[in-house]
Amino acid sequence: MAFISSGYDPAKPMKDRITDIGPRYYEEFYPPIIKKNKGKWLYHEILEPGIIERVAESGDKLYVIRVGGCRLMSISHIREIMEIADKYCDGYVRWTTRNNVEFMVPDSKDKAMALKDDLLSRKQPGGCYKFPIGGTGASISNIVHTQGWIHCHTPATDASGTVKATLDVLFDQWENMKLPAKLRVSMACCLNMCGAVHCSDIAILGYHRKPPMIDAEYIDKMCEIPLAVAACPTGAIKPAKYELPDGTKVNSVSVNEPRCMFCGNCYTMCPSMPLADTEGDGIVLMAGGKISNRIDAPKFSKVVVAFIPNEQPRWPTMTTTIKRMVDTYSADANKYERLGQWAERIGWEKFFEKCELEFTHHLIDDFRDPAYYTWRQTSNFKFT
Repeated sequence: MAFISSGYDPAKPMKDRITDIGPRYYEEFYPPIIKKNKGKWLYHEILEPGIIERVAESGDKLYVIRVGGCRLMSISHIREIMEIADKYCDGYVRWTTRNNVEFMVPDSKDKAMALKDDLLSRKQPGGCYKFPIGGTGASISNIVHTQGWIHCHTPATDASGTVKATLDVLFDQWENMKLPAKLRVSMACCLNMCGAVHCSDIAILGYHRKPPMIDAEYIDKMCEIPLAVAACPTGAIKPAKYELPDGTKVNSVSVNEPRCMFCGNCYTMCPSMPLADTEGDGIVLMAGGKISNRIDAPKFSKVVVAFIPNEQPRWPTMTTTIKRMVDTYSADANKYERLGQWAERIGWEKFFEKCELEFTHHLIDDFRDPAYYTWRQTSNFKFT
């Protein structure tokens, strides 16, 4: 009743609403052509890699140019994007979920082609494109990734660095559409997986191999022991007493190493339980996942390379392995066949053989029955 007496109307929750909590309603930011034709688009056509023509029932046409962006952008780079959008797109621009930037030009194909030439003329001092065009159709789109060493406390590898190194070796597959089908690459810098690597054609995953270290001298001063215990998803941490070299007994914790899955949740709650380790941290490669229901059900990614050490700044073993997988898939798969569908058609044994990957018993799933038969992994109709 307090809300009612203050003027709040449950039937009209937005009426007279005055607040700065939460984002503005997204429809306020639609370009006029999109607002006018929302829900009334007839079809779209990819004119060339990275350039899409969208046609509405009204006859309106929208030309979209997709360029590769980075997850962490400088202010000066964003300002340059805004200047381009003001010049060619009436001030409208959008970012995709994979960190691509899309410039939208209404009605004028000539203006869109002029924008294309302008974008390709802008280069970094080293000679590479500031705004590489591509990522549409049967190609590799931008790599969605997490924060890595630059801005996260539990990574086992870097995100921006591994993604940049990978895209450098796959750039030819970004700017053309010669793959059998679209290929989605994702990256997560630890197995908490902010990067959605569980359902990608190819996934890069940072992986810790050692349990957290315990700084017993400071843990009781810096951490709430019950919070550190409760943070563990596998129940591997329990309270313990520890005797310091001077004989002082302090409250601490112990870790049941066989139960630890190296997620870093404890370090999130307690900075006296660091997880990072030079030799123990590295990269796992996964393959074969997809989200779409097209042709068959969505698939989970499978681990195909158990461990690759961190080799910063260019990660040559990782990038060489990924390029070999992509080139093999490109040469051997049928048209419209995603990487996981190709692997299942030829058999995973042949996948490892063709991609020159070592198979070990560590890669064998041991949880598929009964989960394999009972998990609802798709929105397709399923008889029960």
